[in-house]
Amino acid sequence: MATQQVDRRTVDPAAMEMLEAAEAAQIMTAWDRYKAQQPQCKFGLTGICCRICIQGPCRIIPSKPGQDKGICGASAYTIVARNLVRYIAGGASAHSDHGRDIAYTLLHAAEGCAPDYKVKDTDKLIRVAKKVGVETEGREINDIAKDVAVKALEDFGKYDSEPCLWLTTTIDDERKLKFKHTTIAPTAIDKTVVQLLHQTHMGTDADPVNIIFGGLKAALADYTGMSLATDLTDVLFGTPTPVMTEANLGVLDPDKVNIAVHGHNPLLSQMVVYAARELEEEARAAGAKGINLVGICCTGNEVLMREGIPTATNFGSQELAIMTGALDAMIMDVQCISPGVKDMCNCFHTQLISTSPISKIPGSYHIDFNESSAMEDAKKIVRLAIAQYSKRKPELVRIPKFKKQVIGGFSFEALMELFAKINPDFPVRVLTDAILAGEIKGVCAFAGCNNQKTIHDNSITTIAKELAKNDVFLVSTGCSAGAFAKAGLLSSEGVETYAGPGLKKFIKRLEENSGLNAGLPLVFHMGSCVDNSRIANLWTAMAKELGITVPQLPFVASAPEAMSEKAIAIGSWMISMGIPTHVGVLPPIEGSELVYGIATQIARDVFGGYFIFETDPVKASQKLLGRIEKRAWKLRIHRQTAEKYNSELAKVYEG
Repeated sequence: MATQQVDRRTVDPAAMEMLEAAEAAQIMTAWDRYKAQQPQCKFGLTGICCRICIQGPCRIIPSKPGQDKGICGASAYTIVARNLVRYIAGGASAHSDHGRDIAYTLLHAAEGCAPDYKVKDTDKLIRVAKKVGVETEGREINDIAKDVAVKALEDFGKYDSEPCLWLTTTIDDERKLKFKHTTIAPTAIDKTVVQLLHQTHMGTDADPVNIIFGGLKAALADYTGMSLATDLTDVLFGTPTPVMTEANLGVLDPDKVNIAVHGHNPLLSQMVVYAARELEEEARAAGAKGINLVGICCTGNEVLMREGIPTATNFGSQELAIMTGALDAMIMDVQCISPGVKDMCNCFHTQLISTSPISKIPGSYHIDFNESSAMEDAKKIVRLAIAQYSKRKPELVRIPKFKKQVIGGFSFEALMELFAKINPDFPVRVLTDAILAGEIKGVCAFAGCNNQKTIHDNSITTIAKELAKNDVFLVSTGCSAGAFAKAGLLSSEGVETYAGPGLKKFIKRLEENSGLNAGLPLVFHMGSCVDNSRIANLWTAMAKELGITVPQLPFVASAPEAMSEKAIAIGSWMISMGIPTHVGVLPPIEGSELVYGIATQIARDVFGGYFIFETDPVKASQKLLGRIEKRAWKLRIHRQTAEKYNSELAKVYEG
């Protein structure tokens, strides 16, 4: 295959090498399937195809009488709004169901029914307990854990009219009042999602504004589920602290049993980590030099943050880890696992192992992973991988020689601890003071996925580099963090190469006081996609320190290669919180000027946050930087800085 063709598909050199190998072997990948799907349905792309009932599908052509509405009479704005908020319902379901699993496991661990799990971070448990009103003084840890777990489960199904605890205890009073006045504060996660699906059923709601407000309520339910999931995962497995590791396909080891954990739920992956450590000798007995565990997608982020497990790749190139011929098993839990991985496994010796009753792929080996027998099940899984090692075909092994150093593990608590090395009394002030002094301009949070409509990893890394050279502090989660890891932006190398003078000075000051044995990264990795609540904790703390509201804060977000329903849900609650949020792949809303206007303009007037839709990464960078600078200007930050240094800019303000 011509390298030029592959260049347009990805900026990851390891992925590029594997794509060349795939084409030479005539093995189809996600990139090939995307190409085969062209041209995609324009009605679907713009959101004006309705499949809500089986009278349809109805396709709207505004200029043609009789075709300008659906059979039932639904207008384009109704159809677009319904389609959009059903994405949010799906995303909220995924994140919250993840959180429910974590809450049940904490409950069962506290009750002694899940013996392989226990409270690892008692300090985090105490903090969470106090936050949600659970008594802690003089009580046993398991009793506290049980009550916290019950409080979390109540956020799913309680029947009173009070908003969810993991919403109200993590936002400021201004947002509480805003959500009350706009009636979008969820009282129970499950109820909110069910109501939204009912609201968008054929013949129920036709008002696009009302539909979208229902979607925003579901988005806040998504936030609630994510927030409690992160809190309770930290309680069970430890709150992440800075850790050194590596990323990209070069982390695979030709001499070891290579096992990839893939998906989103750490209940499985953590046990696999523990089991792999115990079964090293069995791997050696099978002829390998040991076990090499690697991560893919957000499960990879979870074990990277807590255990230093290297990341092989992110969502977009998940098939290519199998293409190396060196992966003995891919263990899947839930979410973002492409069915195409099984087709790739069929070309090699890799064993695909499913573990969840709601996540199966035909032809995979299924082990029903249960919390009551977690370690036993994890050992079964690892032993399957060890058995596959002997089936590996050396002539098919091709591991790209690309990998980068990574420093991750920057939970909100870890960031505050880093800042506390400089200001122990008011840690977040280290960041806000740097903004007030004009040293850094603001903060951008990166989230989201990969999308085959874009050049793999290109938009993510391009925007980050552009913002970094303009002195914007960067944090990240999810598959965006995976892109940064592979590109070397989660390392000190990234600081030296891409940081502007102010940002470099700021990071170097943190580095000098950190007490760490390694340099700090250009982008601070805060976790998996469910961990975006950590980012919300950061902007809430910053706004409180500055004495302003979140919509006034020079803080933006970007999902340059958004793909999943979860990404739409995350973006929706971010704009509800007051954060301008860039999306680099247009969701299906162009079919209604009204809905598009609500997302990009009216949302700004009501909530302070809004969507910025821009597919060009350089233009997106400029727009994000413009939003940061405008908010800083409104806070008089630029003027204060100019006056401090008696610069020419001060004269501009005087004029």
